[in-house]
Amino acid sequence: MGSRDPIIDVGSAAEAVSSSGAEGGGAPSSEATETPLHVIESLCMRCGENGTTRLLLTRIPHFREIILMAFECPHCNERNNEVQFAGQLQPQGCCYKLEVQSGDPKVDFDVLNRQVLKSDSATIKIPELDFEIPQEAQRGTLSTVEGTLLRAAEELQALQEERKKLDPKTAEAIDQFLIKLKSCASGDMSFTFILDDPAGNSFVENPFAPSSDPSLVLKFYDRTPEQQESLGFLVDPSSVEGQRGTGDEEAYREGRANALDGSGRPHGSVGAVAGSRAIAQGNTEEVAAALCRYSAPEEIECFPASCGSCGAICQTRMHFTNIPYFQQVIVMATTCDNCGYRSSELKPGGRISEKGKRITLSVQNVDDLSRDVIKSYTAGVQIPELDLELGSGTLGGLVTTVEGLIIQISENLGRVHGFTFGDSLDDSKRKRWDDFKSALSKILSVDEPWTLIIDDALSNSFISPVTESIEDDHQLLFEEYERSWEQNEELGLNDMDTSVADVAYNE
Repeated sequence: MGSRDPIIDVGSAAEAVSSSGAEGGGAPSSEATETPLHVIESLCMRCGENGTTRLLLTRIPHFREIILMAFECPHCNERNNEVQFAGQLQPQGCCYKLEVQSGDPKVDFDVLNRQVLKSDSATIKIPELDFEIPQEAQRGTLSTVEGTLLRAAEELQALQEERKKLDPKTAEAIDQFLIKLKSCASGDMSFTFILDDPAGNSFVENPFAPSSDPSLVLKFYDRTPEQQESLGFLVDPSSVEGQRGTGDEEAYREGRANALDGSGRPHGSVGAVAGSRAIAQGNTEEVAAALCRYSAPEEIECFPASCGSCGAICQTRMHFTNIPYFQQVIVMATTCDNCGYRSSELKPGGRISEKGKRITLSVQNVDDLSRDVIKSYTAGVQIPELDLELGSGTLGGLVTTVEGLIIQISENLGRVHGFTFGDSLDDSKRKRWDDFKSALSKILSVDEPWTLIIDDALSNSFISPVTESIEDDHQLLFEEYERSWEQNEELGLNDMDTSVADVAYNE
């Protein structure tokens, strides 16, 4: 293919393949030779003869690059197809949770007919049936909720006759399970469809996009060291196995006891006790005074880290700073000299806020688009005029402006809801998407006032005022509220108990 781009859109590839096929058995044309359809001879796992595998490297509009693979054996007529991702892994894993309620046939059809893309690293779970489709099953498939469940039922049904001869009890239990699984696939039984992909390359359709879906919850999460290792990243063994094994607990306690003096304080750690007490009590001023006692507060700390792209040893820089009208924050930046990877992150300093915060900004002119915005990982974004709502975790943590936030939202919608922009979209939904994208671009011109709402359960988000005092900025409103039990549960605060640490630090 020379210097030409090997990745083309699906429509162009289909036209090229069709035109080459229409030419028959003659000599291939120049257009046909440039078609990015690769044909290779491969072994058939059923009959042992050689079959043909066709590979097409293509790009799904507004989604990402994929490899379509189709195998066919002319000897036994065995066929299969698979989808693999050719692009990069996403920065975070994703978890889709779809609630399917039985009762309304129309609702059941709409829910069960949603498109589902399962990558080769994703798992599907149905907690009500204690059922899981592992990574190895249905690898790289594009189907629907109903199709995914029916295929799982067919795979379980395949060896039932042999099971009935060898293990009748197990076969009978599987028959009873298949009845429940097929009831879920037909919508006769309520269930929860959970798609979890550490690579972040799976997808469940939201037919109401760009509006929120009451039945679908999407969450992004940081991968664990075990998940990083399973995806092929270079991981430090100590991070997987833990800093110390269970057999070293007594040695750890003895070593810690030997390192303490009679008062229970570590030797040679100036400010460590005061710093620990300040961290436990959430006093950011004491943290800065204790931990930066012999260094300037603005000093940049450096420590080694591993690159999230190539796994090589790189350097991370950390800096404590205070943002006026907000709080102390930690700015972290990582650079890798080996592959050129760069990342930056802003983390809140100090204790966890007792209340959540809702920030409302009335955007009335173009100057408001230049306001600084800090959106934490736990914050959600709403624009009532567009009926747009993004849940917590979407977009991750950002330090940007109002204009930059809107641009990020537009790009994120194109990535998360990539399939809803494709050529399979009906005219009514296409018009709704076009109208929404037009309205999203229109608000950047501020022809009419609109409202931006950032709701953060941990109060770690911020929009800068344009006046010397926040009270004088009448376009900006800060509201505090009590978190619900569900919000505390999601943040892990209901099970957090610091009473033992508080007693130890206060002694």
